[in-house]
Amino acid sequence: MDNVWASTNKLFFKINPSLKFLLISSLFIVYLFVQNLNTMIWASFFFLILYYLVSGLAGKWSFWFVFLTLIVSLFSASAMIMFGKGSHIIYHQSLILITQESLARGLLLGLRTFTFSLIGMIFATTTLPVPFFYSLMQQLKVPVRYAYGCLAAFRMIPIMAEEFLHIRQAMRVRGMTRQKGIKPLYERMNRYSLTMLAQSIRRAQRTAIAMEAKRFSMTERRTYYYEIGWSRIDLYFIVIMLLTVTLGFVFAAYFPLTPFTNVLDH
Repeated sequence: MDNVWASTNKLFFKINPSLKFLLISSLFIVYLFVQNLNTMIWASFFFLILYYLVSGLAGKWSFWFVFLTLIVSLFSASAMIMFGKGSHIIYHQSLILITQESLARGLLLGLRTFTFSLIGMIFATTTLPVPFFYSLMQQLKVPVRYAYGCLAAFRMIPIMAEEFLHIRQAMRVRGMTRQKGIKPLYERMNRYSLTMLAQSIRRAQRTAIAMEAKRFSMTERRTYYYEIGWSRIDLYFIVIMLLTVTLGFVFAAYFPLTPFTNVLDH
């Protein structure tokens, strides 16, 4: 984990997680209705800069996350670009038809995917799980049983990954991975699935009993080990996010890079 996280002391780590969650969720709705290609170009540019400034991940991890996100966005745009409709044909060969209209719509779709991914990564790479779930319980009044249940499930992910590695090592020691073909592969998947399923059922049962013993099902007011509150930094966060969004719209209006101000009209 030390190689993944560069710093958890940056500004965005100190923001109230519920506020961060609500504001970032609202940005998804805002950009869902944007049809101006220039706005999405500038928005993706500014959120990319913001992501590199506030992300707590190490440099190489940030790069690969952005790179993979860009690849997914290109795949998302390619279907619309190569098989769209329009009157101004750029390229036509067999089933592939690229027009100016399909190119603009495809780029809009790809940039929207890229922007959504960047916004999501800003939240994911600056929010620690424990404060997030505590904030959900304290600020958003999420029932304790659901919040702690989700937190327990989140904690089990690395345990299951480690268990998978142990099973694979045990099978390799016994020579069970040497056989090639469809049938040996199917048998190995069965062994993985059955073993991990049985262990997960036992682990879930023990967790449920432990949570019941700790009275996580009670509906009365509880005390918390971590108290998540509000601070002046939350206001800074709101200003930074609103400024980033505003810059995207302002630059799209005064410095347009394409003539497609509304891709649905073309």
